Amino acid sequence: MLLTYHREAAARLDPLTLYRILRLRVDVFVVEQSAAYPDLDGRDVEDGAEQHWAADGPDVVATLRVLRDPDGALRVGRVATAARVRSHGVASELMRRALDRCTELDPGAFVVLDAQAHLADWYARFGFVAHGDPFEEDGIPHVPMRLTPAVP
Repeated sequence: MLLTYHREAAARLDPLTLYRILRLRVDVFVVEQSAAYPDLDGRDVEDGAEQHWAADGPDVVATLRVLRDPDGALRVGRVATAARVRSHGVASELMRRALDRCTELDPGAFVVLDAQAHLADWYARFGFVAHGDPFEEDGIPHVPMRLTPAVP
């Protein structure tokens, strides 16, 4: 497996890559986790939004997106990894790269995400801490988390 890592705004992605990113998100969130929700929420095409993904040849095997929230925080979301590459460090490398990108974009910004509760410890490895009350979304427990910027 020879992985490559990428990032791009949705509007600049070639249609097949965008399709593969969205297909992975549907496979993980809608099919595997049985969460029928509106994945296409309009945020992927906001100004400044970036898609990040790991590819094995033409196959997208992990993905996430980076957005700017109205309060100025950067938001990581839609973190999805193909079952065949889980526990191989692919998502960890993609997350590290995304957090490095967040620092490039705005070193003074908080980075936030809504973690599925069973993955909160995984996100904590990157410095995220719970920040707010747990909640349920689409039948899945979530924990809001925040990473304090390195530069105040």
